[in-house]
Amino acid sequence: METDTYYSRPDVDFLVTVECLRVRERDGGCEVTYKPASDSTTHSTTGVIAKQETNVALADTAQAAHAHALLEALGMVRLARVEKSRTCYRASGRPELSVVVDTVTGLGSFVETEVVSAGSHQEAVRQLEETERLLELGPYPVVTSPYRDLLLSVQATEDAMPTSMP
Repeated sequence: METDTYYSRPDVDFLVTVECLRVRERDGGCEVTYKPASDSTTHSTTGVIAKQETNVALADTAQAAHAHALLEALGMVRLARVEKSRTCYRASGRPELSVVVDTVTGLGSFVETEVVSAGSHQEAVRQLEETERLLELGPYPVVTSPYRDLLLSVQATEDAMPTSMP
């Protein structure tokens, strides 16, 4: 189980720039992650997204409360809280490659392929596309929005629905 709390700056809407600043909490640890804004260089023509991530592992799960307090003291705005069950698969001969199955509360299930690479952007995209081909993921829709954005969209739709009178 993982719980991700997403933040944005008050002067820059991370939902528009598709930046990510989050505190992730899970059994055995927590971390703060930043992913830079999306642009034409971060997306391939087939929907693969490749971004440099900056992760800061915190000493233990008790540090998550301090991370939240720090971000809020800096004026960061809390956007969303995403809860998910995550199962990660890795081949013994390819530790840089992972296939993740996420079941996100309020959204459903998703498959994510990820490669950690110091190589070129093109090589990382090639590895991801090949993995997705081997897994026969082609018929399924590619979701390029973060879970945060999908969840906020669902919540906005639910909030906009009229309530029935008894």
